[in-house]
Formats: sequence, C-alpha cells, structure tokens
Amino acid sequence: MTHIAVLGSMNMDLVAYAEKAPQLGETVTGRAFRTIPGGKGANQAIAAARAGATVSMIGAVGHDAYGARLRETLEHSGVDTDSLRTIECPSGTAHIVVDDEGGNAIVVVPGANGTVDHLSPGDEGVIASADMLLLQLEIPLAAVVAGAQAARRHGVRTVLTPSPARPLPSELLDSIDLLVANEREAATLTDRTDPRDAAAALLDQVPQVVVTLGAAGSLYLTRDAAPLVIPAPHVTAVDSTGAGDTFVGALAVALAEEKPIREALSWAAAAAAISVQREGATESMPYRPEIETQYTA
Repeated sequence: MTHIAVLGSMNMDLVAYAEKAPQLGETVTGRAFRTIPGGKGANQAIAAARAGATVSMIGAVGHDAYGARLRETLEHSGVDTDSLRTIECPSGTAHIVVDDEGGNAIVVVPGANGTVDHLSPGDEGVIASADMLLLQLEIPLAAVVAGAQAARRHGVRTVLTPSPARPLPSELLDSIDLLVANEREAATLTDRTDPRDAAAALLDQVPQVVVTLGAAGSLYLTRDAAPLVIPAPHVTAVDSTGAGDTFVGALAVALAEEKPIREALSWAAAAAAISVQREGATESMPYRPEIETQYTA
C-alpha cells in the first residue's frame, strides 16, 4: 500500500454558520456552531488515508481536550500518530465562518503547531520510508524546509500547499516536486491575477504546478508538456472548508499509485466535489469507494 507522510498542522475548527460573514465592525447572527477536528496537515492526512493510503502524521497537539480529540480523530481514520507529539500548551485552533453559499473566512491561532520548528528524532526516518511527503505552511517555515530537504535526500516526492501564502525561500522551492495552490494563493505568490500567468510564473520555481479553480476545476502545468485544464464535477456546495486539502490528499494517493496526471487530477476533483456537499472539514472527506463512484474518466 502507498505510504504518505504528512508534516503539518493540527487545529480544532470552531465553525460558525451564518447567512453571510461579518464585515469589519459588523455583528451577524449565526444559525449553528460546531467544533470539528481540522488543520491543513490533519486534513490532508485524513483525506489521503480515506483515499486508500497508509499515512503517518508528523506534528504537535496541546495537552488539552482538543489535542486528545484531534489525535483520536486521526487514529479513527487510520492515520499513524506515533510521530504526533503532545506539547504543554493549547492546541491550535481555526475560527471559521461559513456562509450560505458554502464560502468561508478563517483565522488560525497556531498554538502547539507553533512549536514544530524542527524535525524531532525519528521524523526523518518516517519521511524516508514514505512514497510522498505532504507539506503546508501552518507550522514554522524552518520545519517545512527541513522536511522538504529530508525528503529530497531520500528520494521522496514532495507536494507543497502554500497556505497561508507567504514568500517562499529558494531553499524550500528547490526541494519541492509539485506545488498545489488555489487562485488566491497563486496570485499572492506571483503578483499575477490570471491563473495561467501565475502558474507559469510558479513553474519557474518548481517542476510541476496545479492551480485549483474552485467550481471551474484545476489547471496543471509542467515544464515538458502542454497545460491541462481538468473540469470539476457540477455539484451544489454546502461548505467548502477542507475541500482543497481533500483534493491534495486524494491527488497524492493517485500520483503515488502512478495514475496518469489527467486521471489523478480528475480523481482528486471527484473527492473534493463530494466534500463540498457536506459540512465540516475532516467530517466531509470521502472514503475511496465513494470517490470511485463519483469519479468519471
């Protein structure tokens, strides 16, 4: 079975559902509130596990009720947590407003994630044993760089989700095989608002780029082939929280299984389409049989 390592964040998502997100200085009335395990690292780990991979999670949670629930949620989805350490501080939290169109606005408070600024003993061995390493930017950049460089030393493919978007050093980009960004992240990284222009600019820094386009699908560029535009299934979105991480987790599994890139992107789009039709991040992520049912070649 494919083995994927994930180095990243664990957050408890504190989610308020309202007709619309408040503007600065505005108060709105919500219709529901939920606490849902999340964080981009945990999201991608769970998505990949449910899509059929063996997954190892590297990161940290706090010594609190949120931390215990986050660990339990990973383990329930089949994610190995031997490299998930418990820190004497609060767990990370994400404060999310979801509107009636399925859009969201998020404030992340790192908590224990902020302590993951290096690889701990044993982490490099976990990375070396994997077929692929998934990285995001909700932990200190020093650990992301260290993880990517460890993967490069051991010939492990790396996928980076540049979220939250920030300037990326060459020492990180030199060790990335595939960068997966949404339109906003791609624009932030390149100062180019057109997704094709942004993807082309990113291709100067990494060998392969995917820009996700929401309901319009995804755009794939590589240095040795023509661009691909892969449509997304037409569905009615209920909550887009975690959809991007679902896409990345499923895509990683497909690529690690050596699926052709067009098929892999379509398969990942099918997984994301299922997730946006359900509330929550980790709770919305589909299992492999569901993806296979939704997927059309």
